[in-house]
Amino acid sequence: MNERIKKITNDITAFWKSRTKTQKGTLIGSVAAVILFAVVLTYFLTKTEFVPLYSDAAPSEIGRIKETLDAQGVPNEIAAGGTSILVPKEQVDSLLVQLAAEGFPESGMIDYSFFSQNAGFGMTDNEFNVLKLASMQTELANLIKSVEGVKDAKVMITLPEEGVFLSQSNESASASIVLNTKPGYQFTESQILSLYNLVSKSVPNLAKENIVITNQFFEYFDLKSANSGTGGASATDQMAIKKTIERDLQRQVQTMLSTLMGQDKVVVSVTTDIDFKQENREENLVEPVDEENMAGIEISAQRISETFTGNNPVAGGTPQAEDATDNFTNYVEGSNANGDYERTEDMINSEVNRIRKEIVESPYKIRDIGIQVMVEPPDAEDISSMPNGVQGDIEQILATIIRTSIDKEEVGELSEQQLQEKIVVSVQPFNGKAVATAEKTSVIPWWAYVVGGILLAAIILLIIFIIRSRRKDEEELVILEEQREELKIDDINDEKETEATLRRKQLEKMAKDKPDDFAKLLRTWIAED
Repeated sequence: MNERIKKITNDITAFWKSRTKTQKGTLIGSVAAVILFAVVLTYFLTKTEFVPLYSDAAPSEIGRIKETLDAQGVPNEIAAGGTSILVPKEQVDSLLVQLAAEGFPESGMIDYSFFSQNAGFGMTDNEFNVLKLASMQTELANLIKSVEGVKDAKVMITLPEEGVFLSQSNESASASIVLNTKPGYQFTESQILSLYNLVSKSVPNLAKENIVITNQFFEYFDLKSANSGTGGASATDQMAIKKTIERDLQRQVQTMLSTLMGQDKVVVSVTTDIDFKQENREENLVEPVDEENMAGIEISAQRISETFTGNNPVAGGTPQAEDATDNFTNYVEGSNANGDYERTEDMINSEVNRIRKEIVESPYKIRDIGIQVMVEPPDAEDISSMPNGVQGDIEQILATIIRTSIDKEEVGELSEQQLQEKIVVSVQPFNGKAVATAEKTSVIPWWAYVVGGILLAAIILLIIFIIRSRRKDEEELVILEEQREELKIDDINDEKETEATLRRKQLEKMAKDKPDDFAKLLRTWIAED
């Protein structure tokens, strides 16, 4: 057995010595990689993955949960500054259900469900008001938590005391809210306004002016900034909008003319006059149904006709005296002519179109535009190289852009003369190009070339020495391999077959197969001697 182990050791040693350095490095690296892979695989397969069971909880609550888990023998870890507890991933769901049945976590807050579970006749008005206020604060905080970007919310509401007499004026309520927002989240103005409306409509007699909302860094969410957009854009916003409109028009003209004249041949400048006024108006219009005849729809009509034919009464009787005491007389005034009387009256009720319009005029109207264009001719040194008609085409393009961009309701249709006053096209060479500066070549001193040549020669020589040394090592390895193949050493076990060796082999075989006969033979030889 020892000889076999020794032989295996010798074979391994001989095999290792016969390998080259590259082969040895490859074998060592392969074995190390396999061992490392096995270690990593074993680590990840046997590792217990911990995930949060409860996060952002009070440290006292985390302590009670940890005591319960330790009593049940569940492995757990405390993380995030004592506000989170981690458990194995495969046990999260079962532990959540089990701890919920035991009353964990205990929030300590009162909501509206408290009244359905603990309502009784022995509760005083003061106790009821305290519980009602606490439940209102809890429900409002839960409502705010559902808003995107809010992790937690604390709400403090102050309600005024109700007066006994009607003559006493009721004071308004107030609210203070602290939001724990997500890192990096930015609330928009509409979201801030929605928060104020949400709180104001949830609490009676609570005006928006009596609400204060801050985040965990005591940064105020001011309602004024949220309302500033309703009365028109601020000066900063107006400048930004004006720059945006001018930049878009400039890019449009620059792209179009660069395609026509070539890159770096056109410079465009655009100036605008923007109307930021926002108008709300109401129009009550009355229009005829039939616009050609200026008539409406007849909904009712009435016609009255009167005719009379006969003689007029003849004057007669005695006129009443001026000093008469009675008021009756038989005197009748009349005329001597006979005649006919006829009267016709038509009454028609017509209905017209009554139109009521509530119009909100959007701001950001372009009242005026000025476009200045500088064009370089194809041959910068010769202004006359500019093709005929190109300048007129450019002016026509700019006139079309101005005519379609300007507000027609306020300015109206522009004449050709007005359009020409808003356009300037200048054809001249560009002397201040940035490209001309870039074309200048820097002058390198002569000693820089000398140093560079020396460094290059040193690098080349170093590469040659490395290549030669590698070739020499390869040649030496080839020579060693050839010498190793030529050297053949006879095995010491190869012996010549003689009569003595044959007898010795027979005796060894007899000793293995028939040890008793071999012992008798030995005793016989010893007795003869």
